[in-house]
Amino acid sequence: MFSVRPKARVRRERPEPPERPVRPERPVRSERRLPDPAVRRHRRALQLCFGIPGFALATWVTRTPDVRDRLDASTAEMGLVLFGMSIGSMLGILVAGALVARFSTRPVVITGMALVLASSGTTALGAALSSAPLVAFGLLLIGAGMGLSEVASNVDGADVERAYGRPVLPALHGCYSLGTLLGAALGAGGAAIGLPVPWHLAAVLLLTSALFVLALPGLRPGLGRATADPAAPAPAGRRPALDPRLLMIGGVVFAMTLAEGAATDWLPLLMVDGHDMPAGLGSLVYAGFAAAMAAGRFAGGPAVARFGRPVMLGGGALLTATGIALVSFADSPTAAGCAVLLWGLGTSLGFPLALSAAGESGPDTTARITFTSRIGYVALLAGPPSLGFLGDHRGLRTAMLPVLLLTLAAATLSPATGPRLGLRPRPRLGLRLRLRLRLRLRLPTKPERRGTRRFRATPVRCDPGRPLLDPRASEPGHGAGPLGRAGVMNGYRGSGPRAPRPGRRVPLMRS
Repeated sequence: MFSVRPKARVRRERPEPPERPVRPERPVRSERRLPDPAVRRHRRALQLCFGIPGFALATWVTRTPDVRDRLDASTAEMGLVLFGMSIGSMLGILVAGALVARFSTRPVVITGMALVLASSGTTALGAALSSAPLVAFGLLLIGAGMGLSEVASNVDGADVERAYGRPVLPALHGCYSLGTLLGAALGAGGAAIGLPVPWHLAAVLLLTSALFVLALPGLRPGLGRATADPAAPAPAGRRPALDPRLLMIGGVVFAMTLAEGAATDWLPLLMVDGHDMPAGLGSLVYAGFAAAMAAGRFAGGPAVARFGRPVMLGGGALLTATGIALVSFADSPTAAGCAVLLWGLGTSLGFPLALSAAGESGPDTTARITFTSRIGYVALLAGPPSLGFLGDHRGLRTAMLPVLLLTLAAATLSPATGPRLGLRPRPRLGLRLRLRLRLRLRLPTKPERRGTRRFRATPVRCDPGRPLLDPRASEPGHGAGPLGRAGVMNGYRGSGPRAPRPGRRVPLMRS
């Protein structure tokens, strides 16, 4: 008969606890690296260059009913007048890319802004003379100026965005919406007090000229110019027109630009003719649309960093479709006016996020942004006249239904704008919560848990009627237990129902 002989008490050293991973401290705001002062000045100049066209365009839009009355034009004839803006936009967008590659962005921005300023004076003169061709020519100037400055300013904005390392283009386009909001508010006020359209547009010309003089010194030269080195390798990748992903991004741009342009061109008349609102209230509704767009663009940067471009673009397209559906089908003017806020909030991030995705979709950022902007301006070229002719026959509320269908199509194409901007994929929510709980409770990670080691036993004989005990039962800090629950003796499986295999990692029994 053999019995278990207790071993000498040996002091065992406990394993060292694993080092707790140190989380990097978040830098204080004042310690974060800021771009060069020239980049910051350039950003402020771009904010003004985005805001000035929006201010000038909103002034025209809010006074559209008064201009129509001065010209004594029908809805179809107003569509032809607005066709001048579309032609100018298309001309500007077609030559903007080549001009940027040849002369850089600064001269193109200056030329475009000069055309925008000249358009205010021309439109004021046409309204004073009740001349529809002169008003259409003024709209052609503002369209060409916005087409030129739009491409060049977006190329500059992409460069500023890379310098900052975070989304900047939505906030820059938010300045455009802010200018639109201010212009719409002043336009609604002018319409309410009966200010003549020529005097109103002349005051806008003086104000925008002063703002552009302030923005001019901050524009940096030499950006966007193509390299003339013949030995330089050609950029890799497909041409922009043959890239399927860029074409899908262009589809998103087309739909969202058409939704924005439809509101810009027809929303005051839609509220006046379709919902029997007074002219001043229709201009105020457009001011609400511009306010919703400005709020969405200024608040969109953190939301894009958190959820990513595809989610924000898809959700915005669905929100736009909801707003257009309510404006088209709701008979209540109050419900239609509230739905305009959804319309503006949904379209706020469509164009800037799609342009940002186009710039990151491959090499040659200038060519890709130019190509995508051209697709967007095709919507501006074909949209207002088509909606005007359709509205002349079926009404403006029915004319918005094609825009509704295109925004739903944009929601299905929004995954093409991924991946997220400047962020790595986040782990699953449950995994993040478990890791955060372990760090808070100072628990070791799973492979480093204390109290586990490979168990090796010595051969022991015992009576058949007695349970085989763990030979370490006499050691301090360990309790006794049957072999089947504590370990394995020399490869023999114990009698307990949960006996582990030989060499398996098992927990030490604590007293």
